[in-house]
Amino acid sequence: MQPDWIPHRRGSDRELIGWIRPEADAWVAVSLFGADVSGPLDWVEAEEALEAVGLSWLAEPWVLERDGRPIRVRIVEVSPGDAPGRGRVLVKTDDFGAIDMPYELFELPWPPPATLRPMRAGEGLSPWG
Repeated sequence: MQPDWIPHRRGSDRELIGWIRPEADAWVAVSLFGADVSGPLDWVEAEEALEAVGLSWLAEPWVLERDGRPIRVRIVEVSPGDAPGRGRVLVKTDDFGAIDMPYELFELPWPPPATLRPMRAGEGLSPWG
């Protein structure tokens, strides 16, 4: 997160869903991962872009490349901190909702590395690769 990023909170519960950052005479919507989710827009459009994305992407399965192999994971926590390198992203191997399935936790820096990515359609990974 940069000092000129402005936090944007969801209207219903005030949950942080990203930031809006200035770019020339416009504004850019930024996700909780610190990635741009829009190009330069006016303020209201940048807010709408963040609202459209929301936090739903956090509930989807992700892939963590670990030791050269892809592992299916779920995001447990995103803590941006007050500067790059001070926050963390916590993921765990996907337990598919089973309370008795073992899982492993991985702590990643914020913003997360490219080794963490959304799962692609048709990519049927088990939690162990």
